[in-house]
Amino acid sequence: MKLIYKSVLLFAVLTAMAGINMSCSDDDLPNGGQPVINYVRVTDPVSSDSLLVGAFQGTLIAIVGQNLQGAEQIWFNDQKATLTPTYVSNKSILVSVPSVIPQNITNKMKIVFVDGFTLEHNFKVQISEPTVASMACEYVKAGEVATINGDYFYEPLTVTFTGGGKGELVSVTDKIIQVRIPEGAQPGQITVTSKFGETKSDFWFRDNRNIFLSSDPFTGWWNAKYVVTKPGEGDPASINGNYIRVKEVIPGWAWKEVAGGPPDAMGEISKNIPDEAILKPADFNLKFEVNTVKPYNNNVLKINVGLAKDFLTDAYLWAPPYDTKGVWKTVVIPFEQITASYDAAGVKMAVNPNGYYTRLLFHGGGELDADISLDNFRVVPKFLKK
Repeated sequence: MKLIYKSVLLFAVLTAMAGINMSCSDDDLPNGGQPVINYVRVTDPVSSDSLLVGAFQGTLIAIVGQNLQGAEQIWFNDQKATLTPTYVSNKSILVSVPSVIPQNITNKMKIVFVDGFTLEHNFKVQISEPTVASMACEYVKAGEVATINGDYFYEPLTVTFTGGGKGELVSVTDKIIQVRIPEGAQPGQITVTSKFGETKSDFWFRDNRNIFLSSDPFTGWWNAKYVVTKPGEGDPASINGNYIRVKEVIPGWAWKEVAGGPPDAMGEISKNIPDEAILKPADFNLKFEVNTVKPYNNNVLKINVGLAKDFLTDAYLWAPPYDTKGVWKTVVIPFEQITASYDAAGVKMAVNPNGYYTRLLFHGGGELDADISLDNFRVVPKFLKK
């Protein structure tokens, strides 16, 4: 009986409180009941005192004010945000800035309430400038189409090559540009420009820096017969002079040296690896171009690069599978992965002004029906100094 009495009393109190709240006039509410925005801040409690006058696309923000509970729509410029009712209260609204690019930029945030009232607040959507991450192949001839990977590729935009030539845009998505290479494009950075900013690539187009294994001309101990100087019918097209093509069956655990040699056999090209790469390998990448007419799906290609004293058989293993389906692609391997394989074998890299030992060696389990072409082995910086 006592429990029933307490429940009835609690209900009566709650009903009375509700009645009091309902009987309040607008004059009793803050700001006369009219919605107001005091400020906008980040949602991280640790940084809750960080006030915002703008934010990047997709950022979750907190709008702090009074009498906001009737918010029905929120617009940033001409883009409507997704509003979740549970994130709306009388004192705050949590909402993500739309990711879609506005066409009409007003630098205003607009809140529309259920009674039709509209509240505007100065707020800038900070749209990212393009980011340029990589090219599917860094060596592409004039008139052919290259693929550039990155983000924030918002049209209208331009792609400018070293030498000043601008590429013809073939297709554009937020993350991929396909561009036809202009005549006169030279080795160097590419620049992608949108109305929101300009970015230069850290990589080089037709990168000719620090090439330590080339066939222009052939040098070294092994297999000059693999060098293609004048591509014929059935050969991959040349992308940078001569290239290496291995077209034969390689049995499992056969010893098949493709190219390379000690510094005195390789010549001056063996000195092209920069000292900084030996001393700070995490700042560099090993890059080369590959074209597989048949899939590289068995065996292992063992790569020696930057060794000061001798060859190392179980060095870095570039393992299958890899298949370019008959087109040239750029392979990128963080140079610290190469040096880690040396460390595991008990070999430390050291600067050698006389040059470095180089070798490409097929030596692994499984028979490989090889038709693989290789070119432009180089060690280059991951990031360019600004």
